[in-house]
Amino acid sequence: MTTAAEPATAPVPPDDRAASGERASTAAEPAQASWREVGLYLLERAGHALRRAAAVVRPIGWVLIAVAALLWIVGPWMGWREVTVAAVVVTVVLGLCLLFLVGRTTYDVTLDLTRTRVVVGERAVGALTLANSGGRAILPSRVVLPVGAGRGVFGVKHLAPGEEVEELFAIPTVKRAVLPVGPVSIVRGDPLGLFERVDSRDEPVDLYVHPRTVRFEGQSLGFVRDLEGMVSRELARDDIAFHALSEYQPGDDLRHVHWRSTARTGTIMVRTYEQTRRSHFVIGLSTNAAEYADEDELELAVSAAGSLGLRALRDSYKVDVRTQSGRLRTESQKHLLDSLSGVEPSRPKAGGTTALAGSIAAAAPAASVVVLACGSRVTAAELQAAISRLPLGSRVLAVVAALGQEPGRRRIGEADVITVGDLDQLAPSLRRVLA
Repeated sequence: MTTAAEPATAPVPPDDRAASGERASTAAEPAQASWREVGLYLLERAGHALRRAAAVVRPIGWVLIAVAALLWIVGPWMGWREVTVAAVVVTVVLGLCLLFLVGRTTYDVTLDLTRTRVVVGERAVGALTLANSGGRAILPSRVVLPVGAGRGVFGVKHLAPGEEVEELFAIPTVKRAVLPVGPVSIVRGDPLGLFERVDSRDEPVDLYVHPRTVRFEGQSLGFVRDLEGMVSRELARDDIAFHALSEYQPGDDLRHVHWRSTARTGTIMVRTYEQTRRSHFVIGLSTNAAEYADEDELELAVSAAGSLGLRALRDSYKVDVRTQSGRLRTESQKHLLDSLSGVEPSRPKAGGTTALAGSIAAAAPAASVVVLACGSRVTAAELQAAISRLPLGSRVLAVVAALGQEPGRRRIGEADVITVGDLDQLAPSLRRVLA
């Protein structure tokens, strides 16, 4: 009897079985990695949702939630009906307060400051416009406008679709500073103050509060070491300081052709010049708090430095203002005043006027005029040490801010030192020095 032979199954070699296991494990690894990534993503989203939910609860709200949870535990466990009723009441109150957060707050917000730069004592006026561009009404809410460390709060009424409201505000300025105005925040909350939802809008705007300055009429500051300017090593085709002759190049001004050399050599020769530069006016403003009697004295020194810097810019000098924190922007009058608005007192370890003079000498060795502005606590010996460090050949003027004192003038070495007790004394004191 013949039976059909069963198909033979070739045995899998041990190496092939191992390879098959490796392929299966390799295929399973991406699946495990993808599930792990999905799990991490879900956890991250859940954590984000919990943080957003917790952000709407104010401290008094957390207290009431804890009280409700405690009442729900103690009431049923102890069998106290009154405690259970209290738990129900507290829970209902929490639920009703949460209903006040429901609704849209999609305002179109526009923040407009009429002036982003004011002088200390002036008011910065602005307008805040909120419009409902949606198709549904927006319930009443509050608008919070941060201004520096403070904030202004405006109540916004019910806004129908397409309706807008404008709120005017004024920011008083009593101190030199750079104040960030905004971002505008829309606040929705309940009457009990348990929950509050904040939605930020717009971008903050910097308000520059400039120091008070005075103008110097009919006088110039300092002097230029060379009436023709300071000669540099850079060559130019048109200037004052003659350097040498060179062959004519297309584009050269024919007025500078040296005809005698041209006739002698047969090649058109033109004059080249050493490029001259305008006077370098450097102001060193010491911000070391230990050198000033109080904050008002530092403000006086900042105002004096700003007044001198503005006049030097009007005289077309190259102006460089330095503090212990580094160099300030002085490309224009606006940049100078903006930089001075953000000047802060430095710590004693940053060095005083003497250290500042050393940094000026290293950074501006060819300075024509150097002005040092410091406080009343700087001694004559310290001023002399600072003046001795300044570049040789530069004219030095030291302005000592001594609030409330009578104006004075003295000489320390080759430098003029004036003492001012008020900003209005700066111009007449300077006039006597430059006379």
